[in-house]
This record gives sequence, structure tokens and C-alpha cells, in this order.
Amino acid sequence: MMFVCSDAEPDPQAEKPGEIEAWCDDVDGRGKRIVWDRLRPVTDAKTVRVRAGRKQITDGPFAESKEVIVGFDILECESMDEAVEIAARHPMARAGRLEIRAFWPFEG
Repeated sequence: MMFVCSDAEPDPQAEKPGEIEAWCDDVDGRGKRIVWDRLRPVTDAKTVRVRAGRKQITDGPFAESKEVIVGFDILECESMDEAVEIAARHPMARAGRLEIRAFWPFEG
């Protein structure tokens, strides 16, 4: 899974028109992107915890941070190196940051 995140200190090079579309076309054309979407703004988020048997719901993201997750992509890659190569070409690698994590299926 590739989390697409904002960043408080983006690269000064602005995204070029059509750049994200070209990245999507390339990755989709190679069959590497399975599912993707944007996320609603953090103002629409809820964080849920249960402590001492009581449900606690707070507005917003789970952490006090200027950086937030704004979207995600599910990639089908042969290796972490391939996922890193794909992520490095995404325009948000400059404007934000991309966090890549492999799925870790439950066993049993």
C-alpha cells in the first residue's frame, strides 16, 4: 500500500500540468496499480479509541501533525524496490511524501 501524504516542506519544483495523469497512465498501463482513491479532508475524519471500556471519539486525524494522508494506492509489485521506483516517479514524492508498506496477512 502506498500512502500519499502532504508534507510541511515540499520540494520547490511545482507539479507540471498533466504530470499526475502521466504517472497514473504509466502505472495503470503496466498493471501495477490495483485500487486508488483520495481521502476526505481531515476535517471530516474521526479517531476512535476505547479506554477502560468507554468509546472515545475525537474529530480529525490521529496525530497532531501538519502532514496528513490524502490518498492511497494499492500497488502489485514484484519487490519493495519496484514499489520504491514507482513511488519515486509520483509527483507527490516532491510535493509531499509517499509511505510504502507491504501487506502482512494474518495467518491461521
